[in-house]
Amino acid sequence: MALLSAVSSLLPFSYGATRLSSKASLASTTSGFSLSSFRNSPGNPLRLNVSRGIANSGGYKEISENETPPRTYSWPDKKRPRVCILGGGFGGLYTALRLESLVWPDDKKPQVVLVDQSERFVFKPMLYELLSGEVDVWEIAPRFSDLLTNTGIQFLRDRVKSLLPCDHLGVNGSESSVTGGTVLLESGFNIEYDWLVLALGAEPKLDLVPGAMEFALPFYTLNDAIRVNEKLSKLERRNFKNGSAIKVAVVGCGYGGVELAATISERLQDRGTVQAINVSKSILPSAPDGNREAAMKVLTSRKVELLLGYLVQCIKKAATDSEEDGGGYLLELQPTEKGVESQVIEADMVLWTVGTKPLLTELEPSGPSVLPLNVRGQAETDETLRVKGHPRIFALGDSSSLRDSNGKLLPTTAQVAFQEADFTGWNIWAAINNRPLLPFRFQNLGEMMTLGRYDAAISPSFIEGLTLDGPVGHAARKLAYLIRLPTDEHRFKVGVSWFAKSAVESVALLQSNLAKVFSSS
Repeated sequence: MALLSAVSSLLPFSYGATRLSSKASLASTTSGFSLSSFRNSPGNPLRLNVSRGIANSGGYKEISENETPPRTYSWPDKKRPRVCILGGGFGGLYTALRLESLVWPDDKKPQVVLVDQSERFVFKPMLYELLSGEVDVWEIAPRFSDLLTNTGIQFLRDRVKSLLPCDHLGVNGSESSVTGGTVLLESGFNIEYDWLVLALGAEPKLDLVPGAMEFALPFYTLNDAIRVNEKLSKLERRNFKNGSAIKVAVVGCGYGGVELAATISERLQDRGTVQAINVSKSILPSAPDGNREAAMKVLTSRKVELLLGYLVQCIKKAATDSEEDGGGYLLELQPTEKGVESQVIEADMVLWTVGTKPLLTELEPSGPSVLPLNVRGQAETDETLRVKGHPRIFALGDSSSLRDSNGKLLPTTAQVAFQEADFTGWNIWAAINNRPLLPFRFQNLGEMMTLGRYDAAISPSFIEGLTLDGPVGHAARKLAYLIRLPTDEHRFKVGVSWFAKSAVESVALLQSNLAKVFSSS
C-alpha cells in the first residue's frame, strides 16, 4: 500500500486529456533545436533579451522595443477572480496547471496570468544531461507559449519590479470583488490581482568568495549549462591540438557538485582531471547512505580528486603567457582542521555550486506594507503557504520559508516545489470558494541523482535501505522525471524522443559488438 501511495504521488496532475491530439507541430518546430544555437550573453544571463510580450487567446504575442506597451494589463473578464503567478519554475508553472485542472463553478474559474523573465520553462534536475549530450534543449526546456497554448493560462514575458499589496489592510481574502494588490513589471505593465503567487525562484550566490563572481561559472540555469558546455567544448578543442589535460575544479560536493563532477569526468575521460572541493569531510552529507556510496564508487572509478575539509579562500587569474581560452585560474584552499596545510590548485575552469539567494530580495520595496522575509530572503508563510499578514498572497519553492513539523526549514528542491504547487492550487480554489484551506505536509518520496550517461542513484523513501544505481537507477530516474514533465503533450513527445534515441544507441552498440566478434575471429 505504501508503494502504491508513493507511486501515485509521482503522477502528474490530470488535466487536458485531449491535449495529446492537438498542436502536433511542436516536435517539428523544436526537435531541431541544438544546444549550441541557444545563446545569451555570459555576462548577464538572467537579464538579457527581456522582450516584452502578452498572451493572446492562449498564445503569445511579442511587443517590439519600439512599441509602447499598455500601462495596465487588461483582464478578459471583469467579474471572474484574477490570479497572478510570478515565476515559471516548478512552483509557478505547476500551480498554474493545477488551477487549470480543478473543477470550478462557471462564474468562479479564475483568470490566470503567468509572468516569467524567460521564454522557456526549465526542468533543472536534468540540466546535467545537456553536458553529456543525452537530451536536447527542447526536451527539458520547452517554451511556455507551447506548453500553455491549449490552456486558459495567459503568459507574460517580463521581469517583476515591485509589489503593491493591499490585503494587509485587514481583508480576509473571501470577497473576490476586493483587489488584492498590484504588480509592477519592468516593462511598465501594472497587473491588478485578486490572488498572488510568489514563485520567483533563486539565483546563484557568487559573492561569498573573492574572485568567484569574476572567474567561476555557476550551474543553475539553462544559460549556465550552455555556457559551461561551450567552455568545455573550447577546452576540448585546445586539448586535441596540444594534448594537454583539461583541469576542472568543482566547488561544493552537495548533489549539484557531485552530479557535475561525475558528468564532466565521464565526458573528459583521460583527457582531463576533475577536482571536487567541499568544506565538509564527506560528500553529500545529508543524502541517504546508498546514494553517497554509489556516488563515491563512481567518482573513485573516474579518478575524481576529492579535496574534502577545505574552504575556498579566493579565486585568482593565473599568470600565463597565453591568453587562449581565457587562461587558467588559481584557487587558494584553506583547511578547516588544524595541522593540515593550505593548498593552491590550478584549473582551466571553475564551477560553482555553493549557495543561492531568493529573487524576492531584488524587488524594489514600495507601499506601506513590506512582505515579511527571513534572513535568507524568503517570505514567511503559514502552514497553508499564505504569506503571514497577507491572506491573498501565497509563496512556495525558493520564495517560501515553510518549516516542517520539527521546525526545520524545508529544502528548496524540485520535489518540495512540486508538492507545494499542488497545495497552492488547491488552497486558492478553497479560498475562492469559501472552503477551508489545507495545511501543507511534505511527503519525502526519496532522492535521485545522475552520475553520468548510463549511471544514476535512487533511494526511494518507501523502501528503507533500497538504492537503485547503475543503468537500472538511470532508467528509473529518467522514467520518474518523464512522468513529472509539465503537460501530457510534451511528456508524450519527449517519451517518443527518448525511446527513439535508446533504440538507435542499442542498434549501434549491437553493431559494434558484432564487429568486434567478427574481427577477432
